[in-house]
Amino acid sequence: MTDEDNNATDPIGERRWELPGGHVPVDSTGSEPEMVSHEKLCLLNAGDEMATLEVTLHYADGNEAGPYPLSVAPRRVRHVRINDLIDPYAPPLGEDYGIVVESNVPVVVQWSRQDTRQAENAGLSTLAYGE
Repeated sequence: MTDEDNNATDPIGERRWELPGGHVPVDSTGSEPEMVSHEKLCLLNAGDEMATLEVTLHYADGNEAGPYPLSVAPRRVRHVRINDLIDPYAPPLGEDYGIVVESNVPVVVQWSRQDTRQAENAGLSTLAYGE
């Protein structure tokens, strides 16, 4: 790989990310808020500019929720629970959905799920698909 292919000054990440496997469980076991079943976006802005993002949820029945405006300061990370997205309206829980994240600057997006419907909790995490 040449220096032209891997320039350390180029911002890392992408401006558009997709996650197809969303499903926030409705039920939870354990204390609130830490043990509430949820899905979360982890957003990394490693660049020098403020990242202004829009998150849109696409449901299996063709409905959409959002766009939800978010921001991430330069050289910072931000965690956002899907359950906590309220404005412009709270997304429905217990339904299959996909997420599209669009940003004005390159960012990195990770997604995680905490499923506490039973006492034996489960967690899952993956990087999104960026383009």
